[in-house]
Amino acid sequence: MIHFLLKGLLRDKNRSLFPIIIVSIGVALTVFLSGYIKGVMGDMIDTTAKFDTGHVKVMTRAYAKNIDQMPNDLALMGVEKLTKELARKYPEVTWVKRIKFTGLLDVPDDKGETIRQGPAMGLAIGLFSGSGREVARMNIKNSIKAGKIPENPGEALIGIELAQKLKLKPKDIVTYLGSTMNGSMAFMNFIVTGFVRFGSQSLDKGAIIIDIFDAQEMLDMPDACGEILGFFENNVYFDSKAQILASAFNTEYFDESEEFSPVMVRLKDQANLAYYMDYVDLYTMIFVGIFVIAMSVVLWNTGLLGGLRRYQEFGIRLALGESKDMIFRSLIIEALLIGTTGSVLGTIIGLIATWILQVHGIDISSMTANSTIMVPSIIRSKVTPDLFYIGFIPGLFAMVLGNLLAGIGIFKRQTAQLFKELEI
Repeated sequence: MIHFLLKGLLRDKNRSLFPIIIVSIGVALTVFLSGYIKGVMGDMIDTTAKFDTGHVKVMTRAYAKNIDQMPNDLALMGVEKLTKELARKYPEVTWVKRIKFTGLLDVPDDKGETIRQGPAMGLAIGLFSGSGREVARMNIKNSIKAGKIPENPGEALIGIELAQKLKLKPKDIVTYLGSTMNGSMAFMNFIVTGFVRFGSQSLDKGAIIIDIFDAQEMLDMPDACGEILGFFENNVYFDSKAQILASAFNTEYFDESEEFSPVMVRLKDQANLAYYMDYVDLYTMIFVGIFVIAMSVVLWNTGLLGGLRRYQEFGIRLALGESKDMIFRSLIIEALLIGTTGSVLGTIIGLIATWILQVHGIDISSMTANSTIMVPSIIRSKVTPDLFYIGFIPGLFAMVLGNLLAGIGIFKRQTAQLFKELEI
């Protein structure tokens, strides 16, 4: 039966070509938009995790309440011991120390007189004092547009837009002006070894990146840091795992009466990401649902038109002894064949489009020029395993539903009327 129906569909292009094209377009759009949503939203979460929140973050209770102010006077103390305890109790997580700070960068001339100044947002990580994981995690090596990664104390990387604003060149000397952990003035000279472009306007426009040991010395923070970030294996975030980890840590360490007691928060609880992450899957479902409804309406109309054109065929088949049930089942099988063919073609087209956008991306730096949040300046889609089957949901469902609704007309028609039409 299926072989017979397949031959009929191949030989009668009017009955199959248009529905297959409609299904293919709808499935391709479903796959592409799903990949686009996951890519854009996933990149934002990934960028935020690497540069700001981690998958989990440990800080003091007081620091957490004023985190937007980067209050290093409320930083964690005894971080070497705490980091070792975290590594021992939670070995599946990579723990790194971070210090954030703000201040001015002063560019002197040959005589030491100021010629240019600009505000800077500092980030201290394990550039050369760590195992190199931070450099790899933040993709610093590939982000350098000029110069090299710092290898010695007193060296720094500068965001490329800040470097252009200050008219810096590699090996130039800049002076950081700010305040220490204790509120006194902080001064330190740095040799600029390179310029970086991370694709985030908030970093490219004002970042200075130094080693964690330089920051501790400059800000008078021995054995202290603002935050300890934890990253799961392969830098993949699992919210349920983060929730269990944070609950276990806070049960042991958190003290409501002590403002400097350490507290752990997961990525989802930072930077207003809870609402954002909860609706990622919902938006994907909405897009799929919209296409299912739209395609069902279109294919329903297609099925009705095809059914009207095939009344003579139905009359012949009834005359040959087929029942209405058999004719109806054959329509559903045809719908499955057309839906499967269209879904396969649409999935291939959608995956190709998604892959192209994933590789090349779209530069939106002009739209994020004044952004202060970590939004990638190049948006990309993402090819994920679910894209290989998600298109079959609207593709098969819509086609079958369309023919199902159209096929009901067969039962409403009287057999005598069909024979009469056959005679005509």
